Amino acid sequence: MWSYEKKLQYPINIKNPNPAMARIVMTQLGGPDGELGASIRYLSQRYTAPNAKTKGILNDIGTEELGHMEMIGTLVYQLTRNMTPEQIKKSGYDAYFVDHTAGIYPVDASGNPFSVMPLQSSGDPIADLHEDMAAEQKARKTYDNILRLADDPDVRDAIKFLRAREIVHYQRFGEALRSVTDQLDSKNFYAFNPSFDK
Repeated sequence: MWSYEKKLQYPINIKNPNPAMARIVMTQLGGPDGELGASIRYLSQRYTAPNAKTKGILNDIGTEELGHMEMIGTLVYQLTRNMTPEQIKKSGYDAYFVDHTAGIYPVDASGNPFSVMPLQSSGDPIADLHEDMAAEQKARKTYDNILRLADDPDVRDAIKFLRAREIVHYQRFGEALRSVTDQLDSKNFYAFNPSFDK
């Protein structure tokens, strides 16, 4: 179904190790608004999408998020390779280091492991697409916050690219939502709210 191109969607070349920044960037892998959760959410929702356009958008963006996971993993790896024991201790990376050394493990910036519990695939495309649009805005907000804290131009460059893609995804989900609402009729159970007055 997919073909894997053996290169990053956008090049990453971090010259200076910075484990403190790696802890922050890691949240976009395993955090509440990160790429892993987005990919799982969209690729799960595509099965019940009511039309080919919506299914295609969910599939396209869900697989692109896999590429973004690869970019975040590369960023974290490059920020932590060749770090010294002093850098590990000083940066607060030591707790992560004890469990994972410099391995890439999906956690948020506070060190909490990834969980699928907050992800939803409701089978109601209107609800799901609204959640997807909100998820893209929350991811954009997280990238904004990372940019507020990052001063390394190599990190900022990659984060700006990822931030821009969140905006595009938000727009694409808007297209999908319009395609769903344009086809609502009496055959679509999610088009009508039953009367609960009786």
